[in-house]
Amino acid sequence: MIFTFILIDKPDSSELRQRVRPEHKAYLAAVADRMAFAGPFTKDDGQTMIGSLLAIDFPSRDAAHAWLANEPFTKAGLYASTTVHAFVNLWPQKAGFPPAA
Repeated sequence: MIFTFILIDKPDSSELRQRVRPEHKAYLAAVADRMAFAGPFTKDDGQTMIGSLLAIDFPSRDAAHAWLANEPFTKAGLYASTTVHAFVNLWPQKAGFPPAA
């Protein structure tokens, strides 16, 4: 089942986010084959990151929470709040993809 992770950063934590980001991206890469989508929440400038939205397939809610507990941003104390929801994708994505390289 796909689980979504709504992860909101603590205020004034951009330095921490940037410092831990390489570990975070490597951790995500380990589940890339099960990822429906992932990316940062930003301020309206589209640049300043303030959180993350992830949708990843896990066999159970317990497995999703275990994954989140070991996620580098979680371990670094970046998040002010985390929410995990089961998700059913009923609409194929058409927008929001990065430009083709």
